[in-house]
Amino acid sequence: MMANEPDTSQPALLTPKQKANLKRKDAIRSKYEEAVRLYAETDMTMDAIARKCNFTVSALGAYLRRNCRELVLKRHNLAVKEGEDPQGVKIFKEGKQNVNAHIKYKDAVEACGALQYIDLNLSQIARMSGVKVAALSNFVRTHYPDLLEWREKVRRRLGINDNLQRGARPVCTGQYAEAVELYRTTELTIPEVAEQCNVSVGGFGQHLRFYHKDILKARKEKRKQAQVAPKKKIGQLLGNGQRHRPAAGTEEKYAEALALYRDTALTMKEIVARTGVPAEGFRFYLHSWHKDLVLERLGVANGEAEVADLRKVRIRVKTVAAKYETAIESLKLHPRPVAQVAAEFGLHPEVFREYLCKHEPLLAQSQGMVVNEKGKLVSRISQEKYAEAVRLYATTPDTLKSIARQLGLVYNSLSGYIRRNYPELAERHRNKD
Repeated sequence: MMANEPDTSQPALLTPKQKANLKRKDAIRSKYEEAVRLYAETDMTMDAIARKCNFTVSALGAYLRRNCRELVLKRHNLAVKEGEDPQGVKIFKEGKQNVNAHIKYKDAVEACGALQYIDLNLSQIARMSGVKVAALSNFVRTHYPDLLEWREKVRRRLGINDNLQRGARPVCTGQYAEAVELYRTTELTIPEVAEQCNVSVGGFGQHLRFYHKDILKARKEKRKQAQVAPKKKIGQLLGNGQRHRPAAGTEEKYAEALALYRDTALTMKEIVARTGVPAEGFRFYLHSWHKDLVLERLGVANGEAEVADLRKVRIRVKTVAAKYETAIESLKLHPRPVAQVAAEFGLHPEVFREYLCKHEPLLAQSQGMVVNEKGKLVSRISQEKYAEAVRLYATTPDTLKSIARQLGLVYNSLSGYIRRNYPELAERHRNKD
């Protein structure tokens, strides 16, 4: 028994959580019991076992690899060295055929390499072996390219015409030319390139494997380098070919909260209360994917410090006062809009405004900033400019676009003002719709 494993010999000593976990594991074990038996005692394929036991192939495969790895290794004819952890033995290797595919095409491949069938072309061999010709061609091209070269030489010597296409067809070369160049010169994935160039994912991938192995090799090397890279940026290509970014559902869940965190001076407590997202979840999301924004709010100069856990930050590399000092002096010498100064010095405009209000009240007043009826700091000019629009938006069913047209205002600017300072009005109109 491992150190972290509970002692199941004395159930009375188990905690409620440990009992629940054991119950769940037993239920899962019972669920897959028949499938495991068939996998261990028969020659049925994974597909057949999954269909018979009402599982998906991926779910069954994941369970077997995780809980019955010795069986999986045995079926794949993979030996485990003495003292070696079975979990550490790699079952599937990139570019290698799996067991099921090997079994499926074994007879056809042997026929391709036999002089007995040298007069048959691939189509005839495929029909004889009961497999699809296109699938056989792809399989042989991928895993036995030398076999095709041998067949071609022998058939040519014997005066037998091989109708197998050699090299890429001109029509295919033209069809995938743009996609190939895009894949070669960018970090876009095969599905992303296929979508952008309006070609099929499978067809494009196959074209690359057959005729552009050098490009795939270069991309593979990039992925290897990405695996060992100490820092990973959002959108960066990872070693598994995916991009380093949160799940789409997670991004959608925190989109509104992130916008408020980025574009307003609201506190974390206020943001989670307004958006209804869990505080710890949002904090983890920010620290994992938007650390630069967190650093900005903390007053830490991004790039000047390595911050592993932002919740443990006690000493700031760059104090808030020092951060805003130069911008404040510039604003005093040359009065101009706060947003303009913030842009010039790379500051968050809303956070900068709030800092001025708290620590430079006279300067803030001189800039025409006031506190509205909601207790928010706004520009006096903006407040006067949008007052009528706010009134109409609050008292009529008119849309914001309609109000903007009526008053001759820029819709995007009005929308941003409402979103920052009167979010409850925007929410009220959304609910009406």
